[in-house]
Amino acid sequence: MRIEDPQLLTAFRELDVEWKPAVSLAELTYLGIGGTTDLLSILRHDAIPDLLNLLDGHGIPHKFLGGGSNLLVIDGELPFVVLQLASRDPDVVIEGNIASVDAAADLGRTVTFCAKHNLGGMEGLIGVPGTVGGALRMNAGAYGTQIGSYVREVKLYRAAGRRLETLHGRQISFEYRHTSFASDDMMLSVKLELPSKPYPEILQGIRICNEKRRASQPLGQKSAGCIFKNPPGASAGRMIDELGLKGFAVGDARVSERHANFFINAGHASAADMLALIAGVRDRVRGAYGVTLEYEVVVWNA
Repeated sequence: MRIEDPQLLTAFRELDVEWKPAVSLAELTYLGIGGTTDLLSILRHDAIPDLLNLLDGHGIPHKFLGGGSNLLVIDGELPFVVLQLASRDPDVVIEGNIASVDAAADLGRTVTFCAKHNLGGMEGLIGVPGTVGGALRMNAGAYGTQIGSYVREVKLYRAAGRRLETLHGRQISFEYRHTSFASDDMMLSVKLELPSKPYPEILQGIRICNEKRRASQPLGQKSAGCIFKNPPGASAGRMIDELGLKGFAVGDARVSERHANFFINAGHASAADMLALIAGVRDRVRGAYGVTLEYEVVVWNA
C-alpha cells in the first residue's frame, strides 16, 4: 500500500512519524519472505493515538511490526501499511531488581545487559530472536524460562479503546506461548523484576543454553523459529521427525534437517511455498496422530 496524500505526509512529520515508502518486509523478517508496503516509524509513544485516528480517518489499514522473528508475510504489494516503534536510547534502565525495557529493545541484548548488572532468570531467552515487545506478546520461553514470570508492568497502546494504558502483571494472563493481549495491542515498554544472581553464574547458564541451541537448531539459516506450538504432553518437532519429514520441501521452503519444527527459507522461498509446506506437514501430523497442530508462527495474509 502506498501513501501519496501530501497532507498525510505533513501530518506524519508533525507527529514525529518517519514515512518510509515501498519497504520490503522480506528484509525485515527472519524468514526473508514478504511483500512491499509503506512503513511508518514511530518516534514518540504519545503520538500513537493521533496517528491511528489519522490512518483510520483516511481508511488506511495497518499492522504493527516488532522484530519480525516469528512472522510469515504474504508476497506482492501488501494491502496495509506497517507501523513500527523506533528504538529508544537507552532502551534498558536498571533500578535495583527492576529493569525498565523499551518494547523495541532486542531481547538477547536485554538479557545480556541485565546479566552484567547481576540480574538473572532469563538465561534461557538469550538465543530467542526478536524484540522484547514480541517476546511479551507471545510469552516467549525456552529451557524452563518464560518472560511472563518476570513481568510486573506493561505500557501499551490498546487499539480497542484508542488509548495508552498501563497494566500490572496480575492483570495479564501469561500461558504457554499465549497472553491476554489483543492482537492489535501495541507493546510500548515493560518493567521486569529479576532475581539477583552473580554475573559469572548467569554467564555459565547462558553458555549452556547457547550450546544446546547450536546442537539442535538451524542457526544461521532463515527461519521463524518453531512453526507449531507443542500440543499438551507432546512435541510437535518429534511428531514431524517420526513421520520422516525432515528435509521435506515445497520450492525453497524446507523442513530443517536439524530441528523438524523449524522450517527454513533455503533460497528464495515464496510465502505461498512456505504456507503450502506448513499445511502439508500439518495434514500429515493430523492424519497420523489425530492432532491438529496450532501455529506458533504469525501469518499476515490479508
